[in-house]
Amino acid sequence: MIELGVNVDHVATVRQARRTYEPDPVWAAVEAHLGGADGITCHLREDRRHIQDEDVRRLRELTHIRLNLEMAATEEMVGIACRIKPEMAMLVPEGRAEITTEGGLNITAQEASLKAAVAKLAGAGIMVSVFIDAELRQVEAAARIGAAVCEIHTGPYAHAFHSRGRDAESPAVVAELKKIQAAGEAIRAAGMRFNAGHALNYFNVEPVAALPGVRELHIGHAIVSRAVFVGMREAVREMKSLMVRAAR
Repeated sequence: MIELGVNVDHVATVRQARRTYEPDPVWAAVEAHLGGADGITCHLREDRRHIQDEDVRRLRELTHIRLNLEMAATEEMVGIACRIKPEMAMLVPEGRAEITTEGGLNITAQEASLKAAVAKLAGAGIMVSVFIDAELRQVEAAARIGAAVCEIHTGPYAHAFHSRGRDAESPAVVAELKKIQAAGEAIRAAGMRFNAGHALNYFNVEPVAALPGVRELHIGHAIVSRAVFVGMREAVREMKSLMVRAAR
């Protein structure tokens, strides 16, 4: 059964706009759980632009479903993860000037340091995921550093879908989808778990959810955006329903 991890970062973005105490990402996580989420994702960025250290601590303590901590592979973040012990830590590239994560982790350029970070996290009992582009060389490198999970960056697919008439059968969209599928096959052949995410929404999610072997999709901005109008619980329920229908 395909699973949904809901990213609550942008609930914190709204809160931080006023530097106040609401809306609470933990409350959002509970509502997401009640809507059918299988896990909660948050990204503790080095600049603390949305999620704060205390949010991660409270999410770990108060949510009853899996916590996936997105993080840069820095000494500080690895230390925090080893203390908090989320079920999964996902290593992502991070730039101070970017609005959101702009691409996959370039594992081949930093294998030694990433392998050390993976070993430390795994030694603390944390499943380690890497966020990568749909490139076979990155999949192979992920296996070499000991990652248990690869999350394929679906941004290029989502952008093609949006710019090519929202047509899942357009050549550009099909080409991007085939890249994701090929990467997924390589991930599974290497004995790793195949996840996917980034820029997925209610209109483009189904072709990705229908891919063979995809285990979990991580979606945040689209769900939080819809929740403004229908509430978090209903927004999650709608997304999960689309995913499950497509996977069947």
